[in-house]
Amino acid sequence: MFTRPVRSGVEGLSKRLNRRWISSSQLTVELTKDTSRFGSRPAKEDLVFGTTMSDHMLMIEWETTNGWSAPKIVPYQNLSLSPAATSLHYGLQCFEGMKAYKSLDGDESLRLFRPDKNMERLSNSMDRLHMPGADFDRKELEKCIAELVKIDEEWIPSGEGYSLYIRPTCIATHPFLGLSSPTSLLMYVITSPVGPYYKSGFDPIRLTADTSYVRAWPGGTGNSKVGGNYAPTMKPQAEATESGYSQVLWLFGENREVTEVGSMNLFFLIKDKATGKPELVTPPLTRGDILPGVTRDSILHLVKTWGDIDVSERFPTMPEIQEAANDGRLVEAFGAGTAAVVTPISCIKYNGEDIEIPAVGSVTQRVWDEITGIQYGKIEGPEGWSVVV
Repeated sequence: MFTRPVRSGVEGLSKRLNRRWISSSQLTVELTKDTSRFGSRPAKEDLVFGTTMSDHMLMIEWETTNGWSAPKIVPYQNLSLSPAATSLHYGLQCFEGMKAYKSLDGDESLRLFRPDKNMERLSNSMDRLHMPGADFDRKELEKCIAELVKIDEEWIPSGEGYSLYIRPTCIATHPFLGLSSPTSLLMYVITSPVGPYYKSGFDPIRLTADTSYVRAWPGGTGNSKVGGNYAPTMKPQAEATESGYSQVLWLFGENREVTEVGSMNLFFLIKDKATGKPELVTPPLTRGDILPGVTRDSILHLVKTWGDIDVSERFPTMPEIQEAANDGRLVEAFGAGTAAVVTPISCIKYNGEDIEIPAVGSVTQRVWDEITGIQYGKIEGPEGWSVVV
């Protein structure tokens, strides 16, 4: 076990003395002595998403008196939690999804993709749940995660499509059956080696919008990454699968506004009625029911720089999508998220009829090429997007 050298500076010293802030200078590391897990890990070609865990994890506790404790990296282990912990009863828990990549530019450097956006969203999710400590030092947590990635570097498979999935999580550990803000938290980060989402090229998905369920609504938690957003989707997802569709296309309101697909943000490429110019459309964040996806934000930024496609953040309706398909103006559609980057959509069932969509489209492919190129260090992206650890 070792402790990182303490930073200099009056402000940093003040923060460390009262332990109010997460501080990477206080990080300690306990390396695992068990080499069997690494030795028995699956070949990279056999990896199944989210089932293989790396050797170590990051843990940081918060409690009312002292704020955030010193962060520690320890061997991967089970948690000890009171049966009365409010995270188990009232859903006081939130999480993030991000990845570390081995560069394909020849040096195999380790890279994170826009980690500042994940830290921002985690903080916002904690604030939405009224968790104390939501104003943590985001850069300091990012530094601790970078150390975890470096320690488990050997767990990161090499090659395009391979990465180390990173799951920061914050749960309330307060043992209390009443309903109140928690007085104690545990923030932890686990990692998992993963392979390509698509084993051989893109695999377009078929969606159903014919469901009575609603994923999120204005004033709810749809713009936060909290567990309570995902558990209620299990039943409609199972019903969609039983009906022969991959995922649910979530709609909202009497106008049947399109919001998200499964757990991904959604994009349509539609030709304008009058001019024929292509418009890339995605629902906006203004209403509070759309998750501010990192991939979503990246796509909007990149496509705006291309100059040949109009980019709009508005709520398309299913009648509009159906009309565009009938007119031959619906060019392509895709979901976007950390796991797959982009997921082509080939069909949407609406009012009992299948709307067929061309897939895989050239914009979908170009988005994939540019974002993965930045993630793996093959091409230069905007400043701060690809962070070498």
